[in-house]
Amino acid sequence: MTKWRVAGINFDHMHMGDLLRQVFDHPDAEIVGVYDKSRERMAQAIADFSIPEERVFTDLDTCVEQTKPDLAILCAATAEHADHVEQLARHRVHILVEKPFAASVADARRMLAAMEGTGMKMAINWPLAWVESHVTCKRLIDEGVIGDLVEVHFYDGNRGPLYHLADKVEVSAEEVERLKPESWWYKRASGGGSLLDYLGYGATLGTWFQNGRIPIEVTSVVDETPGIEVDQHSVTVCRYPHGLSKMETRWGTFTDPWTIQPQPKCGFVVVGSEGTIASYDYEDHVTVQTRDKPEPTPVPVDALPPGRRGPIEYVLGCLERDEPVGGPLDPALCLDAQRIVDTAALSAEQKRTLGLVP
Repeated sequence: MTKWRVAGINFDHMHMGDLLRQVFDHPDAEIVGVYDKSRERMAQAIADFSIPEERVFTDLDTCVEQTKPDLAILCAATAEHADHVEQLARHRVHILVEKPFAASVADARRMLAAMEGTGMKMAINWPLAWVESHVTCKRLIDEGVIGDLVEVHFYDGNRGPLYHLADKVEVSAEEVERLKPESWWYKRASGGGSLLDYLGYGATLGTWFQNGRIPIEVTSVVDETPGIEVDQHSVTVCRYPHGLSKMETRWGTFTDPWTIQPQPKCGFVVVGSEGTIASYDYEDHVTVQTRDKPEPTPVPVDALPPGRRGPIEYVLGCLERDEPVGGPLDPALCLDAQRIVDTAALSAEQKRTLGLVP
């Protein structure tokens, strides 16, 4: 008999299929309902996970009222996160929000306010939080292997958000061009663009690496491609009291990092007072330099332990033990990262350096 009832809410983000698969594979969870206004967008998940007709809904409130989930997975367009969380919070349900956190700091604060007093937990999922190299990098930082952290360098992205579906199923270049004009990913009002898609990764994991330290000011620039209303490339510099960090986002990498690492390689390089760590996405090792051993040395990644191998089992474990959500999924940490993202977006718009938004 399954214990945890999970509903998938909105299929704007292709990661819904990946998250529902984790529910489907979890021995103590079941998919009790799926919702989207478009049945077509749910069709693949319905087929993949044999979801019966009575668990398929095109009205959100009806879905939650009839299925009574313990946890709702939210994969709406970024600009709709706050509205959806406010609607779900009224039903007193735990929520896992697929990245990014929100379209703005104001929306993020609305989401936090909606959850206050409900007794329910909210977690923000960042898929890079489950990459073994980055988890290993954080352990080495915390152990003092590279001394005091001074710089975080982040470069990440992919060929573009329309080049893959759930389970990283590839889409042809011709189909991508056909979909672009109608896709929310390429609409400013919906929260599209590479900066909002990927800077949150760097800002969130970077703040995690920094043990919560936040920058004083932010400078950001973005590309401007004729016919495309959102950015596909951004470069952000953060000034901290202890140094500078750089975060770069790119739609249009030569290859996707989960198949073949492009150049520049996607991931992080962190610099400390006594050494450096290169932690690239999906690699089986990190590379460490220290003053005592300046030759770059590969260090095998740590295997993720049971309960911390992915967002579903982690969040359900937090619910089981009534523990707070921590690390990069912690909404409080994610709020500070959202402040970096908002400041970067405003800096790019105004073409000047700005103090971190409150």
